[in-house]
Amino acid sequence: MPRIPRRILLPLIIACALFMENMDSTVIATSLPAIARDLNEDPIALKLALTSYLLSLAVFIPVSGWMADRFGARTVFRSAICVFMGGSILCALSGTLEGFVLARFIQGMGGAMMVPVGRLVVLRSTSKDDLVRALSWLTIPALVGPVIGPPLGGFISTWFHWRWIFFINIPISIIGLVLAGRHVENIREPVVPPLDWSGFLLSAFGLSFLMLGLATAGRHLVSLPVSLAGIVLGTAMMVGYVRSAGRKAHPVLDLGLLRITTFRVGVFGGFLFRIGIGAIPFLLPLFLQLGFGLNPFESGMLTCASAAGAMFMKTLAARILQRFGFRRVLIGNAVCAALSLALIAGFTRHTPHLLITATLLLGGCFRSLQFTSLNALSYADIEKPLMSRATSLASVIQQLAAGTGVTVGAFALQASGWLQGHGTVMAADFPPAFLCVALVSACSLLWLVQLGQQAGATISGHRPAG
Repeated sequence: MPRIPRRILLPLIIACALFMENMDSTVIATSLPAIARDLNEDPIALKLALTSYLLSLAVFIPVSGWMADRFGARTVFRSAICVFMGGSILCALSGTLEGFVLARFIQGMGGAMMVPVGRLVVLRSTSKDDLVRALSWLTIPALVGPVIGPPLGGFISTWFHWRWIFFINIPISIIGLVLAGRHVENIREPVVPPLDWSGFLLSAFGLSFLMLGLATAGRHLVSLPVSLAGIVLGTAMMVGYVRSAGRKAHPVLDLGLLRITTFRVGVFGGFLFRIGIGAIPFLLPLFLQLGFGLNPFESGMLTCASAAGAMFMKTLAARILQRFGFRRVLIGNAVCAALSLALIAGFTRHTPHLLITATLLLGGCFRSLQFTSLNALSYADIEKPLMSRATSLASVIQQLAAGTGVTVGAFALQASGWLQGHGTVMAADFPPAFLCVALVSACSLLWLVQLGQQAGATISGHRPAG
């Protein structure tokens, strides 16, 4: 049997781990109603399972690079796989909402280390001549995972049991551990600056208290006074971090990067846009299953259309940016993406599935183009020595936006039911919720209009006329 060249084998090993993480983050969304029934919980309470995972990513991503430099990339990567596998087992064995939320947080700790450290391994182990080809392998899990995840989760929940969603991670993890042990070098930096422990603890606990306080404010898991106390304490700790970060040479999150216009607009405009989009994995499966009576597999087959549209748009994004430039693309496409999100509010039990699929497919195209453009714009004016810091800050804000989106979507759903005078989730509650999150995404225009015509021209290749 011919041996696979190392320049291909190494990215494939990392891609398998990233595929597992990407798929797991989407596979659970389709199964939320089934998990809620089994745990005897309100489906809206399962928002905590999504937000705790995303929060864990936001907390631990900033220190993943430092840990790889300090302890070695292979050591941290294999440890991350073990933590992710352990979290998966705990998820599968959970019998209460509290246990499930905690298990998802542990799973997120592993995911936070796997993704950036895996990329770091490829970047440091591949020659520049093979870098584009190697990175192309790493894009596969990001594209394929969200396509496979919803139908797979729906299939397992419909004909087997939702717990098997997490058990399937075990053999994949074991294979990853063996292959990483054989083929991944334990790369580390000879000189590593000290970790900003005080900043890490302030940001970690601040973000945790703030996000979990917001997520539990709907009287799930803890009482309302406890939720409000978490919000106040989290806000105070984040204010403390902001005040202390500027005085440190190596802050865990470098807020000074926000002085760069393109980075600031890309991050904050992206934050508002991602809040609306972040609500979709939570709201859409509930809408199709609780509102329309579809089973998880039927729901998953419809919702994967968005990911298919995103895959298609990846092939066109660079040419569109070159033709029209960042400003015109981001402003016009933000409107289209928000409208496509608002169109979901018009779905009824009698809407043809073909029309639903087409709407979600088109919406996936718009969202993919916006994400690609925002990500590229954010790094347009970042110098190479600051790239690692910029990546950490942008990644944290992206995860927070996704978690906030789930929380906002849940609040909108609860408010809609309260205004209509019923306590249980009904189909009529969802249209106002989708209109609400579409409006939040549209508010990103307040930041995007600040861009000049030449913004990001060095990477888009766009040359404005005149």
